[in-house]
Amino acid sequence: MNKQHRSSSGSTNLASCVVATIFIIFIIIILLILFFTLFKPQTPQISVTSIQVPSFSLSNNTITFTLSQYVSVRNPNRADFTHYHSSLQLMYSGNQIGFMFIPAGKIDSGRTQYMSATFTVDDFPLLPPSSTSSASTMMSSSSSSSAQGVAAIGPSLEIESRMKMSGRVRVLQVFTHSVDSSITCVVAVSVSDRSILGFHC
Repeated sequence: MNKQHRSSSGSTNLASCVVATIFIIFIIIILLILFFTLFKPQTPQISVTSIQVPSFSLSNNTITFTLSQYVSVRNPNRADFTHYHSSLQLMYSGNQIGFMFIPAGKIDSGRTQYMSATFTVDDFPLLPPSSTSSASTMMSSSSSSSAQGVAAIGPSLEIESRMKMSGRVRVLQVFTHSVDSSITCVVAVSVSDRSILGFHC
């Protein structure tokens, strides 16, 4: 009689453990589904809204100019995006002619932050123009130019702008994920009248 009671009690405890284990596994699966659907970390979306050249001068085959770039950064995550180690770089003919760090900050969940940066670049030599290229072919081949650096073409020159943002997203205030986003734009500037012929990102 006593043995039967112990056997029944043991079976009840075993069944309770099995039910509790199944319940815990079910909760873990639900959390994983929520994480990979609602809270999966996403890369911030950078868009260049405008590029301007407020000042531009050419003297003795050297150029001095000021370039302003306006961008929007959208955080698509359901958590705040904290950015740091971010920078904006200007390149001409494969050489760096401007560099600045972007101050650290935070973009709230689902919000868009607008940023601007202004470079003043002093006295860098203008490369001789290509004899076989033209301003019209420059923009059509901007993707290849972006890969090779930048070059002066005809009465215009190309400047490459590289923006990189690095940071982290903390999901559910527990899980921290590093995210990086970058954008590269090739800007075509007319040497004769200082106008921007176009830019391609």
